[in-house]
Amino acid sequence: MVESRLVEEGEAIRRRRECEACGRRYTTYERAVGGRLVVFKRSGEREPFDRTKVVSGMMAALKNRPVAREVVESSVADLEERLRLQGDEVTTTEIGLAVLEALGKIDEVAYLRFASVYKNFTDVSDFRREMAAIRGPVRLQKGEDDGEEG
Repeated sequence: MVESRLVEEGEAIRRRRECEACGRRYTTYERAVGGRLVVFKRSGEREPFDRTKVVSGMMAALKNRPVAREVVESSVADLEERLRLQGDEVTTTEIGLAVLEALGKIDEVAYLRFASVYKNFTDVSDFRREMAAIRGPVRLQKGEDDGEEG
């Protein structure tokens, strides 16, 4: 094999190959066969799983962070495969938790950004609670103000 990459917004893998006998190069495309993963939304609606929505959500959380798009694409492919193993239908809650788990492995700042929206943080204590869950208790540095009156 000469080269392999995700194409069609992660829906297929393009492989450049070379014949060992004659040396000619050719391209193959691999796509998953089977039913589409359906997302059950809080509103009760159902819609096909859209990998691009997950990638864009993760990329938004990773904005200005040193993480390559390929890492996100690979994480989303893994995430989608794990969700497919659970069945043909998945809830938005399951997707959100899977994204949090994936971001936690990639970048803690992106994890907190996504968590702040997904979990609807309302103040600094929400950030502290989440940071404590992933790293241990957060301590203020001398001179820092926690925003709470005491």
